[in-house]
Amino acid sequence: MDFSFILDPGYQSYFIEGFVNTLALVFWSGLAGMVLAVLVALGLVAGPMPLRWLLRGFTTVIRGTPLLVQLFFFYDGVGRLLTSVPAIRESMFRPLLNDAFFFGAVAFSVSVAAYSGEVLRAAMMNVPKAELEAARSFGMSRTRMVRRIWLPRAVQLCLPTLTGEMILLLKSVPLVSTIAVVDLLKAANIVRSETFLVYEPLLLVAGIFVAMTLVLTAAMNLLERRFPGARPARRKTTDIKLGA
Repeated sequence: MDFSFILDPGYQSYFIEGFVNTLALVFWSGLAGMVLAVLVALGLVAGPMPLRWLLRGFTTVIRGTPLLVQLFFFYDGVGRLLTSVPAIRESMFRPLLNDAFFFGAVAFSVSVAAYSGEVLRAAMMNVPKAELEAARSFGMSRTRMVRRIWLPRAVQLCLPTLTGEMILLLKSVPLVSTIAVVDLLKAANIVRSETFLVYEPLLLVAGIFVAMTLVLTAAMNLLERRFPGARPARRKTTDIKLGA
């Protein structure tokens, strides 16, 4: 095994850029995707029937097509279509339309919105009705009940599943290497093509992703324990006996 390429400043710059882009894509796509997921879930549960049909079609199409196809659709399809319009091509938004990173973030955000929106919808349907009736009995308006009771309770119920969705998002980021974004996989492929090392760059990237997954899992587990309304951890039997 030859990992001497790690000491090369040129290759280090590629991996640093890829690491930063990977983190940025996970953060912005996860944030935007979860905001959209909340809107999707609310529309599916409490929206008018035409909106429910529209959102149901959206989630069905996004969840039923490969993410790589969606990535090419936004980058090669929507991007070129928008730049073909003179008013848009000459506007202040032109730099974004030529930015592969932007379309990668859009594709990932849409994917998170579809998957996590369905997860939140199911969680909202499983919130005990007695809790909602109690909120109504206190005179809460529907909007306040959703904001203070229904949605937070649903998020609490599905946090473990949302953790899995965030991990899947992290593992999906290497797809952006196909649209000229330098991520960790793209950096590894550059090293492989220039040094003819087959396994070492990929093993390095795999190790980085494992470490990132562990950190992300720990952060989500901490959020799950600290989330408002979460049950306190049970004390050990020995602690109870000592306290008796």
